[in-house]
Amino acid sequence: MRYAPHPGDGSATGACVRLVPVDAANRGAVAALTVAPEQSRFVASPTHYLALCADEALWRPLAVCEEDTVVGFLMWAIDEEDASCWLGGIIIDATHQGRGLGRSAVTAALDLLADRATGGGFALSYGPDNHRAAALYRGVGFVETGEQVDGELVARLRR
Repeated sequence: MRYAPHPGDGSATGACVRLVPVDAANRGAVAALTVAPEQSRFVASPTHYLALCADEALWRPLAVCEEDTVVGFLMWAIDEEDASCWLGGIIIDATHQGRGLGRSAVTAALDLLADRATGGGFALSYGPDNHRAAALYRGVGFVETGEQVDGELVARLRR
């Protein structure tokens, strides 16, 4: 299934993405993803996130693909305390940014994981000075809650 940006969301093109599990065939492409230098203080490397997914049974990794090209990454987990579905490690490669792919990836994750987020909705976190991410997440309906995790602001969405 493909996910396109919603009409009027400010995206420059009708780019579509699909989310696929990270596996042996796409792991190298995920590991090679990079972000713009000014974003590196907000996100870890994709290899860090892949290691986190491998080392802990909590997080599940997904590659963000446009056509047959891996253009990004995200991971998800269910919080055992409140049953919310957390999204994390959201990365769109620097060479593919500015075309609405981040918004499409988040929207695709919300649709894909909707049946798993029935208890507590969705949650994610971002650095207080990561204004670009905050705007993207607000644009798809996330609202800051006042909570903080590891110095990051928490935003939640109920669908």
